[in-house]
Amino acid sequence: MEWEVLVVDNGSTDRTRDLVEEFCRRYPNRFRYFLEARQGKSYALNSGVRHARGDVLVFTDDDVTVDPAWLHRMSSVFQEGKWAGASGRTLPAPGFVPPKWLNMRDRYAWGALAMFDRGLCPGYLDEAPFGNNMAYRREVFDRYDCFRTDLGPLPDVREPQKGEDSEFGSRLLTAGESLRYEPRALVYHAIPESKARQAYFFRWWFDKARADVRISGSQLNHKWKVLGIALVGFRRIVIWAIRWLFSAHPATRFECKVSICVNAGWITESYRRVRRGSILNRQRHPGPGDPSVDERPNPI
Repeated sequence: MEWEVLVVDNGSTDRTRDLVEEFCRRYPNRFRYFLEARQGKSYALNSGVRHARGDVLVFTDDDVTVDPAWLHRMSSVFQEGKWAGASGRTLPAPGFVPPKWLNMRDRYAWGALAMFDRGLCPGYLDEAPFGNNMAYRREVFDRYDCFRTDLGPLPDVREPQKGEDSEFGSRLLTAGESLRYEPRALVYHAIPESKARQAYFFRWWFDKARADVRISGSQLNHKWKVLGIALVGFRRIVIWAIRWLFSAHPATRFECKVSICVNAGWITESYRRVRRGSILNRQRHPGPGDPSVDERPNPI
């Protein structure tokens, strides 16, 4: 099998370029380096897609260690023509000891720590893969476009920093494409001390909820609203806050606080959509006293 590695540098401040160019000299035609000046992971991913030469594009991140057979096992999936994409397993790096407040079997842990494990049996995948261990046929990018640049890690922390990978996978699943789960395609995700803190999880799930609203909308159309937002979002925060107050177990208290952050992110992005829609509507239908009306020249 012919293969190459593309490293897309999105403004790193370490020795990334020097190290990659050294690999390019040592292994000609195996390694290539590209600088994507536009800040944002989706821009970097799309740059890699454009410059890639292969028929199968396999993606990973800069904070994982791959199993020696990872590339072979991931790409072997595509020997069968029916698969548009694939995902392997992503596990914590060896030696990681979770804190007492973190239940490693809970979705809150797996999402924030970018872990993906559907067991040891290969088969159809009915959910979008994570970006650190996924592969797609090149042709699907021609058919369904690339990653959304309004999603994914961005330099502006005020914006939601999640979802470019799951949105693309969901786009293919919605279109009826088949994805494969290959558990032997294994990578290990490094979890530094900074990611084993509750504050990291709170911020991650707050951003994830905002990104989900940006991808799918608020998905709630209740009659009772506050500031244009379904009242149920505020009610959920109150319920989870009460559960947190009366919970004694550290893991339960942590899950309650994460749930509060999820709903707060949902409210924040929903309000942003309501406000943005109001501004757009005002621009399209300016009223009396609006500067856009008063400053227009008289047509007579």
